[in-house]
Amino acid sequence: MKILLIGSGGREHALAGALARSPRCSALFAAPGNPGTAALGTNVVLDVADHAAVVAFCRTMGIGLVVVGPEAPLVAGLVDDLTAAGIRAFGPSRAAARLEGSKAFTKALCDEASVPTAAYARFTAAEPARAHVRERGAPIVVKADGLAAGKGVVVAATVEEALAAIDMMFSGGLGAAGEEVVIEECLVGEEASFFALVDGETAVPLASAQDHKRVGDGDTGPNTGGMGAYSPAPVVTPAVAERVMAEIVRPSVAAMKARGTPFRGVLFAGLMITAEGPKLIEYNVRFGDPECEVLMPRLMTDLVALIEATIDGTLATLTPAWRDEAALTVVMAARGYPGKPEAGTPIRGIAEAERLDGVTVFHAGTKQQPDGTLVSAGGRVLAVTALAPTIAQAKARAYEAVDRIDWPGGFCRRDIGWRAG
Repeated sequence: MKILLIGSGGREHALAGALARSPRCSALFAAPGNPGTAALGTNVVLDVADHAAVVAFCRTMGIGLVVVGPEAPLVAGLVDDLTAAGIRAFGPSRAAARLEGSKAFTKALCDEASVPTAAYARFTAAEPARAHVRERGAPIVVKADGLAAGKGVVVAATVEEALAAIDMMFSGGLGAAGEEVVIEECLVGEEASFFALVDGETAVPLASAQDHKRVGDGDTGPNTGGMGAYSPAPVVTPAVAERVMAEIVRPSVAAMKARGTPFRGVLFAGLMITAEGPKLIEYNVRFGDPECEVLMPRLMTDLVALIEATIDGTLATLTPAWRDEAALTVVMAARGYPGKPEAGTPIRGIAEAERLDGVTVFHAGTKQQPDGTLVSAGGRVLAVTALAPTIAQAKARAYEAVDRIDWPGGFCRRDIGWRAG
């Protein structure tokens, strides 16, 4: 079966590796892909925002399955248009993707399904939002309602910081994403990511991970798309995982089905593990990045088989199997990130890094020059991932690999996995 993968980041390189390993995959295409996916299949120039062009490509090439990596095409309804054209596609419909596309939508669903989450209020104008913050005090969380590439959430330590975030969002700092704002109580606990596959009715747990959002060591500096991750997350014990499924995931899936918008795809629950138990921070409707870079190396079950069962509604017949080893990834970013990153700086030493046992370097924001030189072409550029028996060993191995990469134009955090010891 020919497979088309949509996306160009580290998540897509990790997915490409898992898809290419499947005996069901006869050829892999990535649109637009990156130098990492090019080593596993064929990168194609395709405007994924032009759904008719994607459909035409699939028909011309005989594509049997489309896997959509990023959130924006899902929220834009790419899966709907592919399905309407008779092309099998993995990911939620436009209506179901609102779980990520609108924070306010998800909060309303939580109310409806009695899903534990932070207390909140919704605002469409700045002044009422400002008054709410002054009344509630800080710390407090200000969220843009729409998609903001992981940068639409401000955890404000002071009232002044929260007011500045409100003004930024309502003044157009995040475009249409900030036209509505959700303000939440600041939950106390340890964050974790939890992933499940959902076929519209059945939800099957995958695995847990923990991301590191802040740009600097010690969780300092501005939020980013993610500077590293590890899996499994020790804070998500088997008992916690079952509570997440029973109190958060399954009620949400049932509510979506009852609304007539069943969810099919990857449901990514961003959690806070509080003293009272797990609470939902937000949903994403695809694999996380960089979490995917630690999930795919641990996954033993054929990813294509899991995807087809999700599409066909037969997930109840499958139980995903995972390696016992832990995985940890360190994101190497271009200097200037999360502001304007320095582009075009040469990167060497990836082959030397991958000679270490259990190490894979996933490409995220890279570009191959005509002379063969690999250069940076984004903010988050590489995800250096290691498998090892423990998180501590995976951490040591990942940083050993990082130190073999010759990239003066890049930087990374040196404390990924600090919560796990």
